[in-house]
Order: sequence, then structure tokens, then C-alpha cells
Amino acid sequence: MADLRVRSEQPELMDDLTLASEELRQNLDELETVNTWLGGYAPVLDALDRLRPHFPAGRPLRLADLGSGGGDTLRQIARWARRRNVAVELTGIDANAFMLEYAAAKSAPYPEISFQQTDIFSPAFRQQPFDILTASLFCHHFPDAELTTMLAQWQQQAGLAVIINDLHRHPLAYHSIRWLTRLLGGSRLVRHDAPLSVARAFTRRELHQLLAAAGIRRYRLRWRWAFRWQLLISGE
Repeated sequence: MADLRVRSEQPELMDDLTLASEELRQNLDELETVNTWLGGYAPVLDALDRLRPHFPAGRPLRLADLGSGGGDTLRQIARWARRRNVAVELTGIDANAFMLEYAAAKSAPYPEISFQQTDIFSPAFRQQPFDILTASLFCHHFPDAELTTMLAQWQQQAGLAVIINDLHRHPLAYHSIRWLTRLLGGSRLVRHDAPLSVARAFTRRELHQLLAAAGIRRYRLRWRWAFRWQLLISGE
């Protein structure tokens, strides 16, 4: 059983960039279902609503989703934009080629979405300008030292804002998702990684400490159901 007093450093199965199998495809489908049921996209979509008055005029909004996985967050953003008649150029950034292929196939009805197999630490990525960077269930995959560097970089790279949607490390969240994934007969990947994701996630105090270490002062941190953090960082 995980010690939830501190962030777990145990790697998730999905951290293996060579992972490419039908089991992974099933896992991505399951994650989209769980996020839909538990309101997992609401922190990002609510933040976009708040930022909408500040969107650039006369051109599409340029948004990149970091660690885009199966592309489900981008598809939710595309639907949000279509309902509001907002022009967007959406880019999914991931290092796993199998995930990018899966995401591109699922996102075929959305020509406003494209994907890149890119290392987010590379100069080539850092030189790409975006209005908004989003990261959903991505930050908890990294240790604090890397996160500090990444957060500072993202704030500099995003013209308008950085939107982070991640998990609250809490016993109720940990045991609930552990029970739910078994009750629903989830795949081996989701049964292993879902509770571990919570164990690797953050308390409010830890997020404030990470932001201070990154030199970030202009942000808003809100708790959202179900056991999610919505972190909205103002761009440089």
C-alpha cells in the first residue's frame, strides 16, 4: 500500500515510451471513459472559459497539449471551441509514437488538431510559440526538480497562460480509484497506474512550493471535483 504522506517515485507502466500494444489501446479508451464520468476535463474547459476574453483577435488560438496521450483532452477542447465558434489550432505533443498514432486516428474528425512526436525538453520544442499550454495528468509523472524547470519554461513559452489539470493526492481519491478500476474490470495497465497516479500526485502545499521554486508568482490554484487541481499560470 502506498505511503500517501509523500509523493511516490514508483514509475507507472505507461512511462515506458516503447509501450505499444492492444492493451495500451484499451487503457487509453478506459482513461477517456473514466475522465468523462468523473468530470476530468472540466478544469481545462473552465480555465478556457475564463481566458476567452483575452484570446488573440484576428487569428486562431494556438494551443498545445503536453503529454497528449490518446488526444482526448484535445478533442474535448475542439468541441468546446466549435460550440463557441472559436477558431483554434490545437497541437498534441507526446513522445510515444503508438499513442500519437492512436490519437491521430481518433481525432480524424477534427482537422484543427495535429500531433507532434517531440521531446518537450528539446530546443526545437521550446522555440515553438503558443498562446496556451495545457498539461492534463502529465505533471505527476515527473520528479520535483524536473517539474520546477518545466514550469518556469512553460510560463515563458506560453503567451497567454499555462493550464495544468492534475490529481490531488488524498486517501479517499487513492482508495476510490483503486476500487473503481477493479469493479469495472479495467485492464492491467489501468488497475496498476490509476491508483499509482494518485500516489504520485500533489497536495496543495507541494504545488505552492513547486511554483515558488520555479519563480512563478502569478497563478491561481483551485480544487475541483473529483480530486483534481486546476492550476492557471499567467504567461510571460
